[in-house]
Amino acid sequence: MPGRIPKDKILEIFRETEALLDGHFQLTSGLHSPQYFQCARVLQHPKYLHLFAGEIAKHFEYGEIDVVLSPALGGIVVGTEVGRLMGVRTMFSERKNGVMDLRRGFELRSGERVLVVEDVVTTGGSVFEVINLVQKAGATAAGVGFIVDRSNGAAKFETKQFSILQMDVVTYKPEDCPLCKEGISPVRPGSRGTA
Repeated sequence: MPGRIPKDKILEIFRETEALLDGHFQLTSGLHSPQYFQCARVLQHPKYLHLFAGEIAKHFEYGEIDVVLSPALGGIVVGTEVGRLMGVRTMFSERKNGVMDLRRGFELRSGERVLVVEDVVTTGGSVFEVINLVQKAGATAAGVGFIVDRSNGAAKFETKQFSILQMDVVTYKPEDCPLCKEGISPVRPGSRGTA
């Protein structure tokens, strides 16, 4: 289900804040793309953070959510605001030796209903890893909310999911990337390599 904000308005906000970039990018998934959504650039503006987080919170407000859990780094800001708006505990997972884990004393309790919140989904890899953490703790993945669905609905999670913006953004495997074949080196703007 799309968000309540018109798609053209969302794209206008992303362009206005220089959060929608054109060029040659290597995504967190390893795929290459001529476009990149840098949600951190739009989420630095409180009015847009509140607007987008509010859409996610409204969508799941009757889901009896106990915890909002986001993968670091991209999902932290929006997840924290969603949790604040819903009045529930908010935490994040991060990579340790390349594996998604709960650290910093964060823990899930058996039976808790968890809303996983991310900024951008392309293949859904980080979200699937977070859902696995939820299940290993005996908790329930009650939903997944995210701002941008780059897969245009192709990334499917075995729970309720909601995105504010769905776009079918072109991606290439590195070996098939026409920009690489032109000799243009990709930029890696994502956050996965930071931990």
